[in-house]
Amino acid sequence: MGGKGMIKKLRLKFVAVCMAMVTAILSMVLFSVYTAVERNVEELSRQVLRRVIEDSGLGRAPKEYGLEFGGDRVFLPYFTVSVLRGGGSDTAYVTGGTYDNLENTDALSAILLDCLNQQLPEGVVKSYGLRYLRRDNGPYVKLAFVDMTLEQAMLQDMMRSYLFIAVLAFLLLLGVSVLLAWWTTRPVERAWKQQRQFLSDASHELKTPLTVILSNAELLEATPMDERPSRWTDNILSEARQMKNLVEEMLTLARADNMTHTVTLSEVSLSDVAEDCALAFDPVAFEAGKHLAEALSENVMVFGDRDRLRQLVSILLDNAIKYGAPGGTITLSLQTSDRQAKLTVSNPGPPIPPEQLRRLFQRFYRADASRGEQSGFGLGLSIAAAIAQEHRGSLRAESDHVSTRFIFTLPLRK
Repeated sequence: MGGKGMIKKLRLKFVAVCMAMVTAILSMVLFSVYTAVERNVEELSRQVLRRVIEDSGLGRAPKEYGLEFGGDRVFLPYFTVSVLRGGGSDTAYVTGGTYDNLENTDALSAILLDCLNQQLPEGVVKSYGLRYLRRDNGPYVKLAFVDMTLEQAMLQDMMRSYLFIAVLAFLLLLGVSVLLAWWTTRPVERAWKQQRQFLSDASHELKTPLTVILSNAELLEATPMDERPSRWTDNILSEARQMKNLVEEMLTLARADNMTHTVTLSEVSLSDVAEDCALAFDPVAFEAGKHLAEALSENVMVFGDRDRLRQLVSILLDNAIKYGAPGGTITLSLQTSDRQAKLTVSNPGPPIPPEQLRRLFQRFYRADASRGEQSGFGLGLSIAAAIAQEHRGSLRAESDHVSTRFIFTLPLRK
């Protein structure tokens, strides 16, 4: 549960970080878009004001002034006023616009008072939602006013649309980030499961020889010295050696995982390595009632670690002899093609089902009893695959009704 909880927290952190970044980016984009559009609308509104003030006082019928926005034309309510300043009082005249019955009203007086007190060529009368433009012409002051209500409504509608799009984008990216979190943490989850399985299998493999050692040690302790049979001591030594081999294999895989084992690559004759392994395993195959055949090309040169390559070939031959059909022929072949060396170890026997074939290189995995009753820890092929990876090569397995084949390929010396 601890590992699952850790992975869950890792995924939540990944999603939280992603969505925090998305939120920040969307906020900046929305703010930038809103600011740009607001400035654009304000500039269009000022253009309308300039046209209004230029046309005012020409005795024309009220015109319609509007904004071209998003492909639509929006007409803005407006009015113009001329103020004659002199003496102790000002006289205002409404000279045009789309407003009715505005002259000599308290609202007009309040608007003009606010506008004239600002002493600015252009500005906003916030209390009435008006934008104005002022032109001083001697004793006269010309003022043009445009209603900002539609301008603000346009901005609000636009922001509602953008917010809706932003929410949809947020939800979409939330789903994407959840999928990415699951996808990116899959290797971590898989590694955690493999580690947990590795520890469980290793404990199981160590428990059996420890039980045998303890049982024999207890028997020895309870038996007088002159009556102790040698087989109990032999059992202890055998199981201790088995445990030593298991620990060494586990350390080999641990070094491969942590990349602490440095492979020194040099020019190696893979032909000689394969020939030496064949000579070493020929009597082993003979004792198992099987024949070892060779088909090795000469002078196949690669860059690699001779001892590690010998270990790989030995693992494949040992596996073939253990699980090959009784009386069958184990074949070790070495060929070259497409600037690659291809070493194949094949043995006759029942085909391995595809679901088992895919798991052969997993640690502590052993196929069912149909492949034989031979002992082993199920680490050999994992070590062979790690060695192949160290040499920038590949190791794969094939199986059919004729034979089971392990194929190791690596680049030839350039």
